[in-house]
Amino acid sequence: MNEDMEKLISLQKIDSELAGFDQAIARCEADTVKRKQAIQAEQEKLAALKVKIELLTQKQQENQTEHEGANARMKESQNRMLLVQTSREHQALLKEIEDSKKLAKTTEERALQFIEQLEQLGRDAEELAGRCENEAAELAGAQQRNAKEIKRLNAAKKGIDGERAAYAKDVPQELMKRYDKLMLKREGLAVVAVKDSVCTGCHMTLPPQQVNEVIKGDKLNICPTCQRILYYEAPAEGEAATPELEEAPLAE
Repeated sequence: MNEDMEKLISLQKIDSELAGFDQAIARCEADTVKRKQAIQAEQEKLAALKVKIELLTQKQQENQTEHEGANARMKESQNRMLLVQTSREHQALLKEIEDSKKLAKTTEERALQFIEQLEQLGRDAEELAGRCENEAAELAGAQQRNAKEIKRLNAAKKGIDGERAAYAKDVPQELMKRYDKLMLKREGLAVVAVKDSVCTGCHMTLPPQQVNEVIKGDKLNICPTCQRILYYEAPAEGEAATPELEEAPLAE
């Protein structure tokens, strides 16, 4: 294998390792964001619940005022019954008393409903507030852990960045440009192995002649499908090596 190819393989391994660090950092950051969003959602629910309690309490007070007014009108009508002189006045007051009784009963039943609803909402709010408090404590711990892990990962990255720069400096400029372009175009995978006559980047089968050239490793080989740079990876112990393939004869 030529020297430039060896450097590219090493560079790809380093860049893959760096990408792994970046992904781990992104996961830590996403975990913190997710926890913050979850707490915010719970806090918004709690705020909405408090508004609901406030509005229901206001309605409860209005109902209480209406109930007291119905009782007062009923008592007043009952007192006026002692002073009526005609049958028409008597019938009118009876209707007023009956209407006031119905309203007093309705508002009394409604008052019981308000009490039940407010008690339930109060329990819900207490439970939600406790959950927010617990999640806030968990967030604080997670933020601390994630910040510590991100610091460790960045320190590890810094050391590897220096190693990458040393390899990149020794790669010919034009080849480095090709590599960087492929890294951007092929999602961080510019140099890939050939296994069992297949490009491990795009998983397409290569022509026998090209497989043989890759095995020899004396020149740069490009996958005809994905344009990635190819190299032959020696099989692990116990695996069968890829034999040189018989090339198809040229047509006469």
